[in-house]
Amino acid sequence: MVLICRDFVEFLDDYLFATLGEERRAVFEAHLAVCPPCVSYMKSYLATIRLEKAAFDAPDQPVPSEVPEDLVQAILKARDAKG
Repeated sequence: MVLICRDFVEFLDDYLFATLGEERRAVFEAHLAVCPPCVSYMKSYLATIRLEKAAFDAPDQPVPSEVPEDLVQAILKARDAKG
């Protein structure tokens, strides 16, 4: 099995939450070893998860300055749509 970048995105959650089988995990990690853009994507994905968790840990705290305003507005819009 060969993993392409499009497949990488589909398996990312399973990889991060350790639910990939051993063979698929090996293929996933082999792709990471040769694809800097996917490594970068995964790092930004993890950073987003950390920011999201931090936001719920301290909902009354101001948004960190490094968070882009358009992201803040998109999150607020999505939250209002659910509400």
